[in-house]
Amino acid sequence: MAVLDVGCGTGAITKGIAEAVGPDGVVVGVDRDPWLIERARHHCPAFANLSFRQADATALSYDARFDVVTAARTLQWIADLPAAVQQMKQAARPGGLLVVLDYDHTLNSWEPAPPPEFSTFYSTFLSWRTSNGWKNEVASHCPALFEDAGLDDVRTIVQDEASAWTDEDFAEKTALWAEVIAHLGPTLQSAGWCDAALLESARRSYESWRKTSLRRHTLSMKATVGRRPTVSS
Repeated sequence: MAVLDVGCGTGAITKGIAEAVGPDGVVVGVDRDPWLIERARHHCPAFANLSFRQADATALSYDARFDVVTAARTLQWIADLPAAVQQMKQAARPGGLLVVLDYDHTLNSWEPAPPPEFSTFYSTFLSWRTSNGWKNEVASHCPALFEDAGLDDVRTIVQDEASAWTDEDFAEKTALWAEVIAHLGPTLQSAGWCDAALLESARRSYESWRKTSLRRHTLSMKATVGRRPTVSS
């Protein structure tokens, strides 16, 4: 089996795919960021059936090569979604599958409601994403994108990730948004969307709240699956 992982990042998921298909399979991971490709190559050097290449999802150079083309949490960062889906379809063999897993950011939820400082940051984060042409409900848009691209047998599977305060990995899972503030906050600040004071107050309030009051955190996610027709379309 041949698999293409679009937006492979550091290769963590791609490595698992390579293990799953075994030595008789072929797995290629692509990402537009060269530093991520270098990290992926560094972390996965021992897999003979796995390779990484720099490529943009909207300009892939593959034609009918892969049995499965997949993208996990990738389309959320792409403005030209029809181009990306069309390129992924082109990379799949006739009868091959496209599998996309992604977020509906506006449907993420916390119980109870988060502190106002973090809510302000999260609203700013969504607005910043919109300004870049990235859809905040990309998972819900995927079925229509697949159908518009001419894919068959399109279906959606809810893949929400819910974490409750009684879970052993609750602290690890809920640290996500503190990491988002730390990693993306400076980008928002340099673009004029917020200042350092907002980032610090959002971080402090979120960290305190998640350790004392947060009981449930749900990331809204869906997987969309479609098949390239065996007859050209």
